[in-house]
Amino acid sequence: MATAAGKGSGANEIVFAWEGKDKSGKSVKGELRAVSETVVNVTLRRQGILVTKIKKRSFKSGKKITDKDITLFTRQLATMMKAGVPLLQSFDIVAKGHSNPSVAKLIQDIRTDIETGSSLNQAFRKYPLYFDNLFCNLVAAGEQAGILEDLLTRLAIYKEKTQAIKGKIKSALFYPISIIVVAFVVTSVIMIWVVPAFKDVFKSFGADLPAPTLMVMAISDFFVKFWYIIFGTIGGGIYMFLQAWKRSPKVQRVMDRVLLQLPIFGEVIRKATIARWTRTLATMFAAGVPLVESLDSVGGASGNSIYVDATKRIQVEVSTGTSLTSAMQNADVFPNMVTQMVAIGEESGALDQMLSKVADFYESEVDEAVDSLSSLMEPFIMAFLGVVIGGLVVSMYLPIFKLGAVV
Repeated sequence: MATAAGKGSGANEIVFAWEGKDKSGKSVKGELRAVSETVVNVTLRRQGILVTKIKKRSFKSGKKITDKDITLFTRQLATMMKAGVPLLQSFDIVAKGHSNPSVAKLIQDIRTDIETGSSLNQAFRKYPLYFDNLFCNLVAAGEQAGILEDLLTRLAIYKEKTQAIKGKIKSALFYPISIIVVAFVVTSVIMIWVVPAFKDVFKSFGADLPAPTLMVMAISDFFVKFWYIIFGTIGGGIYMFLQAWKRSPKVQRVMDRVLLQLPIFGEVIRKATIARWTRTLATMFAAGVPLVESLDSVGGASGNSIYVDATKRIQVEVSTGTSLTSAMQNADVFPNMVTQMVAIGEESGALDQMLSKVADFYESEVDEAVDSLSSLMEPFIMAFLGVVIGGLVVSMYLPIFKLGAVV
């Protein structure tokens, strides 16, 4: 596909699709970012192209761009370049084949930046919401060393493994949270609609009601009277807490520390964090990025502020001549097995390989732990639902049982 280079990229520029004929009469087509059709005509005429058709390229509004979309884009781009497809053509193929119009527009915008003279890593850096420093640094290292295809493949593997382990953690936490939500909704329905119906029936009994029944009826009266306050307080409280967790570094540190100390789940989260930390450092170091610079991206990639702070301390110690093994031991957040493997890697000159082995080990540990949790939690969840829902039902049927015994 023939393409034409524009002079720049502005806020008011539009992407135009064009068709025409070159000096030899061959039909060519491409896309160009410009402020108007006139600019497109002038630019192409200077390149000796006779324009026959110009059309403004429209982009449909699509879904939000997720980390999964970026991971898929990285894999597709790596595959295209490995196959020898030129960079700009690779962007065209990936953009036109994507089902999410938002991703297609992002890819075309990046392509236009490259077409106008930006390097690949510079084009990515214009979109920090989707491409973090780690991503851009690896791409820059690949461009400088002339091994962009290999580093894109390595980057795709890294993002796929990171995505997989995040999915494992989310699935482990989603199950109990969803059960708690369902239990609360069912309990609310019983309290607001079912219990009042039983209460009307019990008024005709003319006898003293059991203590559990009276307690449930009192709770039901409170729910019926203040249901909007209960739901508003819980919903608002959860929303404010999540916003504080997202925006406040202090809250993030507290919650990250609490998560690591949770029974059962804490150990799984710790293993997942170590897996991401070691995987990131292995990927950066193998790409030829110096150790101190690699540590800039490693902490944030771990996803836990405790490890972010520990990584900063490790970086300071390494920059003053301390070995990575000693710095990690001083941080006191890594198991002995991890530091021992790092020590072996430093001594043998195969640090990236040892870090990759540690990451593989902890990723498999997380997989096994999540599978075990799923099977172990089922009986506990059934018991929890039985106690909560069954307790309410039995409390409301006790007067009926008592009346049947009297008869």
